[in-house]
Amino acid sequence: MSSSKIVVIGAGSLQFGLGTCGSIFNSKVLEGAHVGLHDISAGNLELARNACQTKIDHDNLNFTLEATTNREEALKGANFIVNSIEVGPRFYWWELDKKIPLKYGSTQVFGENGGPGGMFHSLRVLPPILDICEDINKICPDATLINFSNPMSRILLSIKRKFPNLKTVGLCHEIALAEHLLPKILKIPFNEMELWCGGLNHMGAVVKARHKETNEDLIPEILKKGVRFLGRWRWGISSRLIHPVDLTRHILENYGFLPYTNDSHYGEYIGWAKDLVNKRGIKNFYAYYRSSLRYSGWRIRSKIRRGKGHQLVKPDHERAIPIIEGILSDSNHHELSVNLPNDGIISNLPSDSVIECPATVNKSGVKGIPLGEYPEPLVDLLRDEVAVQDLVVKAILNKSREYAVQALEADSNFPRKDLIDPFLDEMIELQKDWVVLC
Repeated sequence: MSSSKIVVIGAGSLQFGLGTCGSIFNSKVLEGAHVGLHDISAGNLELARNACQTKIDHDNLNFTLEATTNREEALKGANFIVNSIEVGPRFYWWELDKKIPLKYGSTQVFGENGGPGGMFHSLRVLPPILDICEDINKICPDATLINFSNPMSRILLSIKRKFPNLKTVGLCHEIALAEHLLPKILKIPFNEMELWCGGLNHMGAVVKARHKETNEDLIPEILKKGVRFLGRWRWGISSRLIHPVDLTRHILENYGFLPYTNDSHYGEYIGWAKDLVNKRGIKNFYAYYRSSLRYSGWRIRSKIRRGKGHQLVKPDHERAIPIIEGILSDSNHHELSVNLPNDGIISNLPSDSVIECPATVNKSGVKGIPLGEYPEPLVDLLRDEVAVQDLVVKAILNKSREYAVQALEADSNFPRKDLIDPFLDEMIELQKDWVVLC
């Protein structure tokens, strides 16, 4: 029986909110917990509250529920906070982040987390997330914050620098690509492999792998079989490729290690990636993602309004709730992939950076498992991105245009250095209600 309070921030993003609550309500460890829902959209928040309360009543669950647009009220007594906010309208801003940099010569391939588009995504979303952290620091400083919002690395690096004592971990499901691909490449069940995966968020690779029973090093086999497999593999719906891996294949073939993400993510951070990525596949992925969210949002709202919201509150496949369970039960279990301050986990990246790595979870929290030296020359790609992230975070924390200029100068996705000032002028004017640089 748990007396914990778990707060879901961004609960009005209905897929996220209902999936997170579904996992909470499905947990024996968390039975008896109090769940707080928070969002700035009162309408969406009420839909989430309605569905969750209907689920509690329908299944006679031993949980209590509150919902409020008042963040300070929501955070009172919180032990765990799960965050997934976005500054909306999400796809309107994303279109700007994609299209306007291209006008100024940017080579970025996606514009969400890396490149100049990723920088402006960071400039918009990070101030409200830091406001949330300031409230956590005042109201419930011992709580653990689990973050899903992007750009993940830049968000966590900002939190680390401004609130160094806040217990924070970032989660991203990109590792699922490795779980899907490796059994197909190696013809070995996934549970028979022991993996060490890591790097940066959306820029990670399988750096060590062995067969649990034979202790065989699987990296040579992944390289030998994986390049050929990825050359013919397609993952999509109908005839639409939505998970392109042309760049993934190139990295495996030329650097010797398998990235566990697809072209649209890994390629965001590399200026030369535009010449290798599957552009049609990336466009298909974006279009599919946007249309599927729109459709699922309509379906969710319709079902809640028809009094069937309890059917939607189902466990998701994310790892936030298993981590909370692990902390409370002192499970000491292994997580394949989390985002944490480096602090020596990857020894040849700066300690003052945020990395993705495996971890153990127990009553002390989430502790990264050291990966040692990241493989050369793959680590050089990561170092370039770490330098950009450092400058973007400095621009945000100092509200500094000068640091934003330096970030673009360091970014291989913005080769036209003579156009930095006009690019910044246009983007800042369009986003003046959200972005402040002095």
